[in-house]
Amino acid sequence: MSQSLARGLELLDLVSRGVDSLDTLAAATGVHKTTVLRLLQTLESHGYVTRDVSYRYHVGSAVFGLAQTALDTRDVRRVAAPTLRALGATTGQTVHLAAFDGETVIYIDKVESRQPLRMYSRIGLPAALHATAVAKILLGGLDDADLDRVAAAVDYERFTGCTIAGPDELIAEVRRSAARGWAQDHEEHETFMNCVGAPVFGADGRVAAAVSVSVPNVVLSYAGVLDLLPALREATAAISAELGFVGEAPFVLPPALPTLPTIPTV
Repeated sequence: MSQSLARGLELLDLVSRGVDSLDTLAAATGVHKTTVLRLLQTLESHGYVTRDVSYRYHVGSAVFGLAQTALDTRDVRRVAAPTLRALGATTGQTVHLAAFDGETVIYIDKVESRQPLRMYSRIGLPAALHATAVAKILLGGLDDADLDRVAAAVDYERFTGCTIAGPDELIAEVRRSAARGWAQDHEEHETFMNCVGAPVFGADGRVAAAVSVSVPNVVLSYAGVLDLLPALREATAAISAELGFVGEAPFVLPPALPTLPTIPTV
């Protein structure tokens, strides 16, 4: 790779992470300030960085445009968009679309909830492989050998007391989710959030993406989130059909949860 290109990419990465002054950028790269300034001017002329009145550098509009174009070229995102928005409007909750990027699960689209309390996530960020419904769905599309290999490499960070703690537990949950056609994050990533996810299939019959609905437990109980499964299933079936999938995908509703007794008022 050209040295100038490598340095320019390093500068762009640093700017994206908040390193914003000429001095700090030069120090971080170990390159003389005049060289850094020349590279920044080139990036600025193409819209990849911008400079404010305090001479602080920020990511430019060209980066966001490039990212958006790259996302839009992923057919599943373009095809799914109207259905995701309809699902968000129907449920009023946060809807995610996720797909594999290598062996990382990435959120590639999101519909924000109408609720004031929302799940923190962002398009382009990775989803925890052991603590999100979308990741369990996508892992369910792997063959046994790949699933074993990926599960063995996961960093099993304990986000809550409900987080899956090891590869055997993750593999069992992934296989259970694949068999019934939906996965859950039952307060596994955040203690106040429940989530259900379902697969999107491509024309080749393989899992192409995953869609999830996430709800704070102050808005809906766990049982209430499970009640959203038919709407989620309808959405993923519609997207799969748009992608050319023909066939029957597994979908088994959970048994009804026991109703808690009503406490009489005095």
